[in-house]
Amino acid sequence: MHPDSVAGPKQEETGLTASDWARTLAVYRQPIPSRSLFELTVTLVPFLAIWAIAWWVLEVSTVLALVLAFANAAFLVRLFTIQHDCGHGSLFRDRRLCDWIGRVIGVITLTPYDVWRKTHAVHHASSGNLDRRGIGDLPIMTVREYGEKGWFGRVLYRLVRHPVFLFGVVPFYTFFLQNRLPVHLMRSGWRYWLSAMATNAVIGLALTVIVWLGGWEVLLFVFLPTMQLAAIAGMWFFYVQHQFEKTSWRHEEYWNIRDAALHGSSHYALPAILRWITGNIGVHHVHHLACRIPFYRLGEVIKDHGFLAQTNRITLRESFRCARLHLWDEKSRRLLSFAEARVLSA
Repeated sequence: MHPDSVAGPKQEETGLTASDWARTLAVYRQPIPSRSLFELTVTLVPFLAIWAIAWWVLEVSTVLALVLAFANAAFLVRLFTIQHDCGHGSLFRDRRLCDWIGRVIGVITLTPYDVWRKTHAVHHASSGNLDRRGIGDLPIMTVREYGEKGWFGRVLYRLVRHPVFLFGVVPFYTFFLQNRLPVHLMRSGWRYWLSAMATNAVIGLALTVIVWLGGWEVLLFVFLPTMQLAAIAGMWFFYVQHQFEKTSWRHEEYWNIRDAALHGSSHYALPAILRWITGNIGVHHVHHLACRIPFYRLGEVIKDHGFLAQTNRITLRESFRCARLHLWDEKSRRLLSFAEARVLSA
């Protein structure tokens, strides 16, 4: 029997399938305009204020400016979450309003909004599908695929999956370099090139003005630290959301988008302050089941549905082990470390 053949609408302890849960969660989809405006304001205003203060104190203390810049990464992560909601059309009822807010925030996060929205839609449409890996996700091999690689392929994969590379090099490459040119969407139309080039132009203009007014020190000690730390944090959260031991990967013929959403995405149970900073994005299984739920309503879902609160729950302490998991084992249906995979293959 194929290891994926057990797939299909899985009946949960509650008697609900993943598709049932998606329908149940539809009642939370309605955004609250005043709440959305409030969340945007209490994120954007402090971000701009801390940025300005860090710039100002740079003349007095480089260390203090760096501390403020690193602290401001928290608000930048939250801005990215709001941009993420705009991409799903869940921040406001008006789709055009969401899109333009997302495009403005995309300049701050160095992320061309329309390009990101397209690739993120692919991620939602293919998450957990072994036959549709490659866009909007992180590199992942099965134990069998890794065993069939030559020494160079194994070394390369180990390098790509190493925490220093994955959470150090990849965030910088993604936000500072890859986002500048949508080469992976070359055949998808002019819209994505326009999004990237327009975003690049505004970013270039803003950085030119900053250097002109404050010098290169502002870029080095305020702009870069905030961006890099936020990028690292963002990459970590994206990793934990799908790269945990009991996640779910299946081949196309056995894959189901609802089951993949519920079983292939984690509930990253974070302390309250981190839930606020990340805009509840740790409630990722619910987000994948019903992506139109505004981020500030995800907490309601967990509070109202105890089963979802416990599904794929990972604490902050438990999450650090995820960094050692690298290979999907189709037989045991678990994500394994290289050492665990070597023992199984012996």
